[in-house]
Amino acid sequence: MRIAKSVRALTPYTPGEQPKDRSVIKLNTNENPYPPSPLVEKVLASFDLDRLRRYPDPVFTELREKIAERDGTVPARVFVGNGSDEVLTLAARAFVDDDEAIGSFDPSYSLYKTLAAIRNVPFAPSPLAPDFTWAPPVTRAGDAPVALFLLTNPNAPTSVRYPREQVSAFAKSFLGVVLVDEAYADFADDTCMPLAAAADNANVVVMRTLSKSFSLAGLRLGYCVGPEDLIEALYKVKDSYNVDAIAQAVALAALADLPWMRRNAAKVQKTRDATADTLRARGWDVPPSQANFLFAKPAHRPAAEIFEKLRQRNIFVRYFPGPRTGDRLRISVGTDADMDTLLDVLAELDSPLA
Repeated sequence: MRIAKSVRALTPYTPGEQPKDRSVIKLNTNENPYPPSPLVEKVLASFDLDRLRRYPDPVFTELREKIAERDGTVPARVFVGNGSDEVLTLAARAFVDDDEAIGSFDPSYSLYKTLAAIRNVPFAPSPLAPDFTWAPPVTRAGDAPVALFLLTNPNAPTSVRYPREQVSAFAKSFLGVVLVDEAYADFADDTCMPLAAAADNANVVVMRTLSKSFSLAGLRLGYCVGPEDLIEALYKVKDSYNVDAIAQAVALAALADLPWMRRNAAKVQKTRDATADTLRARGWDVPPSQANFLFAKPAHRPAAEIFEKLRQRNIFVRYFPGPRTGDRLRISVGTDADMDTLLDVLAELDSPLA
């Protein structure tokens, strides 16, 4: 069987581990520790099975109307995908020619580099400042201009948010498409969505997911807002029926209950900030987080060592080896009880006498 050279050489994206043991304190994949809206349960309990005989709406008419209402735009500027990762894949297809490149900050979401490899185009990483704040983006990879810059904001795994004004200034000077990945925006104090919804916007697409703040990681639904010509291009390259009928119905229910989502997000923010304060008081370096996780450097022990010892205690966090990330742990925010347990164990594992 023939496999393309680019695929043979590909290093695939590695998702966070999903343990079968329900006793694990799972703080490794930035999932929401609280359940989705009761309206979601109601829709699932009453879903008409006869709808499954028929194909779903291929252009998500009702869902786009609801999203447009939420984000202050019109349905023609909304695209819906099978999770935000599909939106990213389609953007790499629609906005990048074979002699162009994909760029992002470094460190950032590791899937971006994989997407460039799948697309078989160069990847141009832009090193962040030492404190993980904004640095001038790289706009070429050798002879290839960057046509698509993928910008997670707040960033993952660093948790830092870039100011909207900074993103806007970059987009105005950039010749390609700036896709702002706002997976964590509902935990932040600002958003770039007004840039995407603006009438004069020509190259900014802002992407959201229902996985984080809406507690629907198992559903797989994401969307983006942007200029009509860019949104139309995504429709041209998508699968015929890329979002199933159940996902569309559940997403509508979740988006109809924004107060529920916002209460959950507020609980996560409160726990996040309290956990960060405790760790800083113990000497950990923790950047100000605008997401539902912390990117924390232990005070006394190597991050890799603590990662393994936490795992032995059935507490899963995320560790990314590498020169910019290998001295830190990415810790998703769980319930108050989860975080209390974590802090108790860390007090032992990161003791200077341990």
